[in-house]
This record gives sequence, structure tokens and C-alpha cells, in this order.
Amino acid sequence: MKHRSKVSAVAALLIVTLLSGSVLALREVESLRGPTATLEEVLFVSSGKALKRMSLGYSSLLANIYWTRAIQYFGAKQTSNSTRYDLLYPLLDITTDLDPQLIEAYQTGSIFLCQRVPEGAGQPDKAVALVEKGIRANPTYWRLYFTLGFIHYLDRRDFKAAEQAFQKGSEVPGALPWMKVMAARMAERGDEIDTAMTLWKAIYDTNWDRSVRDTASKHIASLRADADMQELQRRVQAYREKTGSLPANWSDLVRSGFLPGIPLDPTGAAYVLMPNGAIWVADTKPLPFVGQSWQGKAH
Repeated sequence: MKHRSKVSAVAALLIVTLLSGSVLALREVESLRGPTATLEEVLFVSSGKALKRMSLGYSSLLANIYWTRAIQYFGAKQTSNSTRYDLLYPLLDITTDLDPQLIEAYQTGSIFLCQRVPEGAGQPDKAVALVEKGIRANPTYWRLYFTLGFIHYLDRRDFKAAEQAFQKGSEVPGALPWMKVMAARMAERGDEIDTAMTLWKAIYDTNWDRSVRDTASKHIASLRADADMQELQRRVQAYREKTGSLPANWSDLVRSGFLPGIPLDPTGAAYVLMPNGAIWVADTKPLPFVGQSWQGKAH
């Protein structure tokens, strides 16, 4: 018993030393700056698998440290409006090497990766690689297939790959029926705003990371504005066809019966009707993704 206690004490000391060293090394990487090298791009350890072998059975604990560090790294980059997230994927890769069943790292981490700069790292291909890694380690967790289809559809614009992801996920026991519906929508290139809204609502409802939910909420509001502007554009065109001229303001459409009142965007502000008949929002700050789904605007 005494021998076993000594072994346990030594193991505990080693793991504390290892974890402390890991944290200190990460801090050192961030604190150092040099004129000839970008040390933010250097990770102090390159192999999560090697680190797992060194963890003495505490790999899950170490994975949580790396996952927390990945979140902090992402948040710091966003706060500083950085356009480079070079350490994000390596941190996530090491995290999931240490604990292949840490589902949150795949789901939330992939959203961090796939969103375009400045909302995210702008690395959808790496997001796909991360989620596919998660699927290999957790083949019965159908929600990872949803995340994969989400990235293929909204960020990579690869409808075939999205269809395949949703279809494979729908075949996993316990998958919700709407996975088959999403596969069908990908196959038929359904209504883009409606499909994107469905996907972002699912992300909002199933992810509890505050930054991801905030991004999802902004996407949903922007998509609602897009849908409104599509309909308003149709009504402006109908007014033009009836009167032979464009409306000078919203009151023209209200008086003519084309609108019940001044149209408001999801933030409560009135939409802007421009002299050429185009429609836009008064302020894009609370609606940063507006116009992407139907006017081809970039993130």
C-alpha cells in the first residue's frame, strides 16, 4: 500500500508539473515578440499525440486546458480585430488529439474556424478537417454531420458535399428527421434564405458558446432583413409597373396600397428606399451579414 501511495504521489507531482509547464509555455509564446519572427505563429508543442503519451492518463484534463486556451486565443484575436488566427487550428487539433470525445471542441471550434474574417478565422477547409476528425472519433454522434453540412453549404458553397454530409448524418441511429429534409434541400438548391435561416437557427439552439450564439443571432437578423428586402423590392417593381415611375418614398407605396405601413428592419429602424429604387438598411452594424444571401455581397 505504501509503495502504491508513493507511486500515486509521484504521478500526481509529474502531472502538476506537466500542466504547469504547458500553461507557462503557452504564456511565454504569447509574451515574446521579435522583429524577425512572428512568434504568435509558433506553437510550443507540435504533436497532441505525443503530449497525450506524456500526460500519464490525465489527457482529458489537459485537453480542457487547451480548449480553454483556444477559446481565449480566439476571443483575444476578435477583440483586437485581428485578421490572422494562425494558432487556432493547431490548438484545436491538439485539444482533440488529447480528448477525441470532446465534442464541443469540434462543434464550436469549427464555427470559429469557418466564419470569414473578422468574425472568424476564415479557414473553412480547416473547419471541415476538424469536423471530419470528430466524425472519425465519434461516428455515432449525428450532430457532427450537421455541422459538416452547415460548413459545406454556408461557407464553402459546396452543395454536393453538404448533401452528402446531411444524408450520412440522417442514417445515424437517433438522427432527427429534418436531416433528410436538409439533404433534399441541398439536392434541389432550395430557397437560399429559408435554408440558411434553418441552419443558423439550429446552430443557435444547439450551441451554448456565447460568441457563437451572438454570431448566429446576427446572421438570423440579417437573413430576416434580406427576406424583407426581397419582398420590398418586388413591391417597388410592382409600383413601377403600375405607375410608370419609381416611388419617391415609402408613403407612395402606402398610399397606393402596396404596403400597410413604413417597413421596419429587425432592429426597428425603417428601411432606406434609395432614389434608384434600391433598398438597404439604415445601419449595418447590428446587421453585419445583411445582403449576403441575395445580393452576393461578401462577408
